[in-house]
Amino acid sequence: MKAIQYSQYGTPDVLEVVTLDDPVAGPNEVRVRLRAAGVSPIDAKLRSGALQAHFSLTFPKIPGRDGVGVIDQIGEGVAGFSSGDEVCVAADPMRSGTYAEAIVCAPSRVVKKPSNLSTSQAAALLQPGISAWISMCRTARLSKGMSVLIHGGAGAVGSQMIQLARHRGLNVTTTCRAANIDYVLGLGAHRAVAYDRDDFSVLRHFDVVFDLIGGETHARSYQVLKAGGQLVYLTATPFENQAGQYGVTVTRAMIPDDSEALHAVAQLATEGALTPSVMTTLPLADAADAHRQFEAGQITRGRIVLNIEDGS
Repeated sequence: MKAIQYSQYGTPDVLEVVTLDDPVAGPNEVRVRLRAAGVSPIDAKLRSGALQAHFSLTFPKIPGRDGVGVIDQIGEGVAGFSSGDEVCVAADPMRSGTYAEAIVCAPSRVVKKPSNLSTSQAAALLQPGISAWISMCRTARLSKGMSVLIHGGAGAVGSQMIQLARHRGLNVTTTCRAANIDYVLGLGAHRAVAYDRDDFSVLRHFDVVFDLIGGETHARSYQVLKAGGQLVYLTATPFENQAGQYGVTVTRAMIPDDSEALHAVAQLATEGALTPSVMTTLPLADAADAHRQFEAGQITRGRIVLNIEDGS
C-alpha cells in the first residue's frame, strides 16, 4: 500500500511517500481500506516533536488521526461490523495513522459513516467532533438558554462547537477573523466578534467560555464571564489560571477517544446537527504541503483532507 511516513521528528520535509505491505487484521481488529484522511493539528505537533513529553512515538510513524473508508477484513471476535461497511476511523496517535491506503485498528475506534456526509466531510468528522462534544456535553455545565462564547469558531473544532451549541438551544457568540464573520454566522452563531478588528473582552455576562486558543485570549476571557461562570479550555498556549480572582471555574476538557463520544458525534452528523468543514483537499502525496499550510496559519476554516482514493 501507499502511505506517508516519517522516521524522525522535524519539519514537514521529513514526511515521505512509501510503499508498505498491507496490514492484516488480527483478533479483535478490523482493516479499513481508506479513501480519505483529515489533517489534524496533532498530526503536525507529533511530527515536529512538540508533544514528546506526552507521546513517545515508535519510528517509522504513519501520521493521521481521522479517516474514512470501507472495512475489507474482519478479525476473529469482532461483532457489529461487516465487510463492505463504510466507516469513519479515529486512529490511536501511538499507532499507525490514516495517511495510508489501509489501517488496522480496534473496532471501538470505528463508527458507521453518516450517509449524508461526503467522503471528505466524513474524513474531518471525528477528532474535532469529539473535542466539541466532550467539551460541551461532559465538561461544561450547560442548560438550554445559557449564553456561551466560543473562541476560534471558524476552525474545525470551533465550527462543530457552534453547531452543537445551537442544537442544544444555547445563545452563541463566537470570535473569528473578520474574513470569517459571515461563515460562522452561517454555521449558527447568533453573534460574531472579529478578533483582528474588535475587542471581545468588552462583552459581559456569559455563562461559559470555550477557549481553544489560550495565552492572551484566555487572560481576557475571565472578565466576560458571570460570577460563578465556567471557562472550559482544550490544550492550548500556556496561561495563568485566574479563577479565584474572578470567582469562576476553570476546567480542562479531557478528550479521550471513547466509543460513547465517537458514536454520539456520528449520530449527530447523521441527524444533520453536525456538518464538518473542509477548507481544501489535496492528494495523499501532498501531505507535507498540507502540514506546511497548517503551520503557516493558512487553514482558517475547518480541515485539509487528503484524498487517498481517486474520486474522494
